[in-house]
Amino acid sequence: MTINKTALVIDDHPLVARGIAAFLKSHCGFDEVFAVNNPDELWGTINLESPPAMILLDFWLPDGTSLKLLNTLKIKCPYTPILVVSADDDVAVQRKVQNAGAQGFILKHETTDVFMQAVARLLEGKVWFTNHSSMQNHQPKELAVTPLELGLTVRQGEILAMVVKGMPNKRIAQLLSLSEQTVKEHVSGILSRLGVSNRVEAITLLRGRRLELHAQ
Repeated sequence: MTINKTALVIDDHPLVARGIAAFLKSHCGFDEVFAVNNPDELWGTINLESPPAMILLDFWLPDGTSLKLLNTLKIKCPYTPILVVSADDDVAVQRKVQNAGAQGFILKHETTDVFMQAVARLLEGKVWFTNHSSMQNHQPKELAVTPLELGLTVRQGEILAMVVKGMPNKRIAQLLSLSEQTVKEHVSGILSRLGVSNRVEAITLLRGRRLELHAQ
C-alpha cells in the first residue's frame, strides 16, 4: 500500500506559502507539497480522488476568514486533517477554528520545533491547539521602539503593529473601524516613511524590535 505523503498549503502571501511548503518537505517528511494563494488556485490543484495527507490553511484570506473554505474542505476531504495557521493570537479565532472542525491551530510566530510537533500530531490522527494562556502571555524579548521614534503617527503605529502580525487590510479595517481604502493609504504612508517598498521589507526592518504603542 502506497502512503500518501503530499500536503497542501493555502496562504494568500506567496512568500509565506512557499516557505511553509519548503519546510514541510525538508523537515516533516512530505514528498510533495503544493502551495496556493487563493481558493480558485486550490480547486485546480487538489485531487479530490486522492486528497493530500494534510492541509495547512491560513485563517485570513483576501476576502475575510477562511472558515467557509474550511467547511467546504471538510466536506470534500473528510479524512484529511486541517491545520489552521494565523498571526492573529485572539483566543476567539482559535475557538472559531476548533468549532468549525479543524484538527489544529498554530500561531505563525511559534518555533519550528513546535510547528513540527503540531504537524506530527495531526498526522497521527490527533489534534493540536495552542494553550489559551500561552497565547495571551506570549511576550518575546525585543528592543522597544515607539511609532514616534519611527517617524509615524499613533494611528500609523497601530496599523504597522497589525501589518507585522501578517494581518490583511480587510482585517485591520475591521479592528480599527476604518475603510479598507483608508488603511491602504496609511500602509502606503508607513512604507514611505520607513523607506521600504513592501510589507515584507517592513517586517524585516523591524525584526528584533517591538512596537510600544502607548509609550509616546
